[in-house]
Amino acid sequence: MENDTLAIVERVQRLAATILATHPVGHQLCLIGGFRYRLLNASARASSDIDYHWEGDLQRKQVEIVDVLRSKLLPEVKRQFGYDGDVRPGAGPEESPAVRIVATAFYRVAEPGSRIEIPIEITSVVRLDAPVVRTIAGTVFLTVSDADMIESKILALLNARYCRVRDVLDIFLFQDVLLPDAPARLSQKLRELAIPLADAIKKLDRFALNRAVHVRETERLLGEQVAPAVTANLRAAGGGAMVWDSVIRLLRDTLSKAQELSL
Repeated sequence: MENDTLAIVERVQRLAATILATHPVGHQLCLIGGFRYRLLNASARASSDIDYHWEGDLQRKQVEIVDVLRSKLLPEVKRQFGYDGDVRPGAGPEESPAVRIVATAFYRVAEPGSRIEIPIEITSVVRLDAPVVRTIAGTVFLTVSDADMIESKILALLNARYCRVRDVLDIFLFQDVLLPDAPARLSQKLRELAIPLADAIKKLDRFALNRAVHVRETERLLGEQVAPAVTANLRAAGGGAMVWDSVIRLLRDTLSKAQELSL
């Protein structure tokens, strides 16, 4: 993202997240995903969307969020940035019974190329811990535990049809929060998702076979979504190849321990 666009995207993301955190529609709605890491953990990676965990009816929550953001977010974005906008239920390949999307778009009518889009994804992750709260400038944000968060990133990667390197980078950045019993926790979550452990291991092996492609994608992500100073340090230590190889080793070791526990 260009610096100016990124700054506006992040300010709008924070506005949207604050509205949902302080409105009744946000009761028990848990912030997750890359933006959660960016907002609550000062992640080095910027995120282009916002993700939430919801344990109820996803479609109903989607409609409620659309209504609130239309009435609360659009006028605030217009006031602060001079952007018109639109909020509507999403559509497209990412929309499914397991993922509902609120599509938000903002633009200056007289400024071609000013359009920004910030999808809000509502899904349900498997969690073993109670939700937790984090506060920023007096605003209380409900989220999942750090352990459930990093494990959800691992499960998203292992359950994906294709490798999303943003999940790989987030796993790399927050690998230190993995608990000693992560293999057992992941085994339990895989069972709840009806994903055989052997299939998860095969998926990881398939990703590893395409290392060159995924390393290139990781390098691209470092250039687009990570601050230049942080990217420079990561590249000094091996860049995308180092990130990719570290995460593959970590996941292979974790799944190997999970497999041992199941014997």
